[in-house]
Amino acid sequence: MTGTQIGDVASSLTTSRLDFSSPFYLHPSENAGSSLLPGVFDGTGYRSWRRAVLRALSVKSKTGFINGAIVRPVPTDPNFLQWERCDDMVTSWILNSLSPELCDSLQYVNNAKELWAE
Repeated sequence: MTGTQIGDVASSLTTSRLDFSSPFYLHPSENAGSSLLPGVFDGTGYRSWRRAVLRALSVKSKTGFINGAIVRPVPTDPNFLQWERCDDMVTSWILNSLSPELCDSLQYVNNAKELWAE
């Protein structure tokens, strides 16, 4: 390899580093079947459930998806697919923290912010 090729490889490795603090970062162990909380919300204890969900999303740097701080980019934006993937994940986590009855009535929301507002 020439010096230029080595520099190009090093440069591409540097620019492709993961930013663990990014709201778009998802740990490999996180999946749509995961739950944020050990129990589910069944209509009682809303304040405690809400606080626990906010805390869990904060730990994952995902509160911006429910409070509007991370705005949905236009579909042509290079970040759109990452935003959509993370928003779907947050939506799944919240739905998984609800009782089956509540989850059924909220299955067709468009995004995590809309789900949180409901």
